[in-house]
Amino acid sequence: MTRRRLLAFVCVLLFAVSTFVHAAMSGMPAPVAIAPGVYAFIGNGEAVAPANHGIVANNGFIVGPEGVTVIDTGPSYRYGRAMIEAIRKVTPLPVKLVIITHQAPEFVFGAAAFRDDDVPILAHARTAQLIRERCSICLANLRKTLGDDEMAGSRVTVPDKTVNGTTEMESGGRKLQLLHFGPASTPGDLAVLDTQSGVLFAGGLVSNGRIPELRNEQIPGWLAALENLHALDLKTVVPGFGAPLRGNDDIMQTGVYLRDLDASVKRAYKNGVGLTEAMHTVQVPAFRSYKLYAIAQPQNVQRIYLQLEKQ
Repeated sequence: MTRRRLLAFVCVLLFAVSTFVHAAMSGMPAPVAIAPGVYAFIGNGEAVAPANHGIVANNGFIVGPEGVTVIDTGPSYRYGRAMIEAIRKVTPLPVKLVIITHQAPEFVFGAAAFRDDDVPILAHARTAQLIRERCSICLANLRKTLGDDEMAGSRVTVPDKTVNGTTEMESGGRKLQLLHFGPASTPGDLAVLDTQSGVLFAGGLVSNGRIPELRNEQIPGWLAALENLHALDLKTVVPGFGAPLRGNDDIMQTGVYLRDLDASVKRAYKNGVGLTEAMHTVQVPAFRSYKLYAIAQPQNVQRIYLQLEKQ
């Protein structure tokens, strides 16, 4: 290795180390390069708690020749500001657009930091509606869990741009596909595909190593959306939670869980098992080792069971 190349390598290494150290000190994960110009911040996938600053979900950004597109913004204003600082360490180009994939609280409350920088914020119209109608409750719950200091400056930020279905667009000089397959994990799920790299940010549609929490789902639509994603030629999938997936085969694990859960609850209900008993006994054994299983499994059983009672 020549002296010039060695010096360049050392500079890159020092930059990466300094970025990592700063991120670790602030509780912010360092951006991970997924593909040329595509970066992800990987949360720890656990339940929201003071120890993890609420940084449990994934989000990221795409750097084009003209600017940056951000996908999801994390759980707090503080996180959003840290994202902006981390992006500036990667590129001097301006943030051109924020895309919110769905309205879950772990993904939306950093948007206020970008709104303060006059960055447009885009979501599906139903997601924007749910943020407007419901996210004040989510914000109050996060404040109770994480504390006023962690959530300082956080506020409900309704997207100012919306789409109503699958849309192709250019942002920052990169061609993106915003994929909407109808109500799935939420009524307004978007998955964001960077066509140049083949990287998909799957938002609430896909989890890896963590069972999904049922909130505003339509399980048949969710399963159909996963089948549609599986049919695409994807190089990498950044799930809403968990490590990035190479290719697209493993995204169907989310569907396996949903299908098995739904069938198990329906079977228990048909057999006359009461709600309390079902919450304790209905299991999906293949997913016991997944994060949040002990917490979310009985809640998921309860949600499906109550839906069956209303039919």
